[in-house]
Amino acid sequence: MQVDLSSRDQQFMSCVTYIRQTLLDIAQVTSEEYTVVPLQGSGTFCVEAVLQTTSPRVGAKVLVLSNGAYGCRMVTMCECARVDVDVQSFPEDQPLLLSKVEEVLASGEQWTTVAMVHCETSSGVVNPVEAVGRLVRLHQPKAAYLVDAMSSFGVIPVNMRAAGVDYLVSSANKCLEGVPGFGYAICRKEHLLSCKGNCRVLSLDLAGQYLTLEATGQFRFTPPTHSMLAFTVALREYIEAGGLTARAARYQENRVILVDGMKKLGYTQLVPDRHASPVITAFHYPKHPQFVFKEFFNKLVEKGQVIYPGKVTIADCFRVGNIGQLFPDDMRNLLFCMEEVMKEMGLPVPLP
Repeated sequence: MQVDLSSRDQQFMSCVTYIRQTLLDIAQVTSEEYTVVPLQGSGTFCVEAVLQTTSPRVGAKVLVLSNGAYGCRMVTMCECARVDVDVQSFPEDQPLLLSKVEEVLASGEQWTTVAMVHCETSSGVVNPVEAVGRLVRLHQPKAAYLVDAMSSFGVIPVNMRAAGVDYLVSSANKCLEGVPGFGYAICRKEHLLSCKGNCRVLSLDLAGQYLTLEATGQFRFTPPTHSMLAFTVALREYIEAGGLTARAARYQENRVILVDGMKKLGYTQLVPDRHASPVITAFHYPKHPQFVFKEFFNKLVEKGQVIYPGKVTIADCFRVGNIGQLFPDDMRNLLFCMEEVMKEMGLPVPLP
């Protein structure tokens, strides 16, 4: 990131080409059928861009299958764009119920896009992308199938072709361990090209971004050059370390250490192990009068440890992520710091 390149520099344009091809390789899809469209901003920008781009100006109707905050965010995106949207909600601590999904998809209603989240970061629950995709293709063959894979891509495998995924979205700063600055959509080219002219705003038009990249090798508007240069290094490190298998194994080891240690401290998980992701875990607040989350959080920050507040409506909880440049010793250190903080707060160790 300490190198300054012009957005029109041939070296930077080669960097963009490398990123787009490597992401296709990680997704295990071909450039004949799919393309990668990077977009400035957070992953949310890219999800919104897909919803905007796949929604015709007339007759658009989106179905969101939601079991958490990021599914709800998709609904808000549609409402802001005045795109007709239906939402089928599921419990936040459980994966989407396939029997209910099929009932909705087979109801006779027609949608232009069906959208869901792979790993709901608000709780850590993992949803069945491929099983839902088969139902979408069976009952809604004309709909675009959008998967928000923000915190799962590169670690939890998805067979995009078998699942019939038209658009899979992630961002640079998650499991591939880049820095914030851009997201990307892995798009089925045939569908993307059919969406020209749909987008209601200029900067989120994925079809326009794709056509410009193909014609010139450049973004339509100023790209996040430093973030993309850093991402090329992150991708090389990912490949050299052993790709998805190795990255998933490290995160899973991190999670096992975290969950076992938290259990010994007396904490309980929100999502059962069988439905939980290897990237983030939600824990219930202790039922103890001395526990105040803000104090707990701030004391951990003082020790160089940062956790996440809860983001579900059904329970008071906090979340601990174990992705990024974190290793088993980092998880053990977090647990040590947590125990120290608990003692400083007057909490029993372990909790009753």
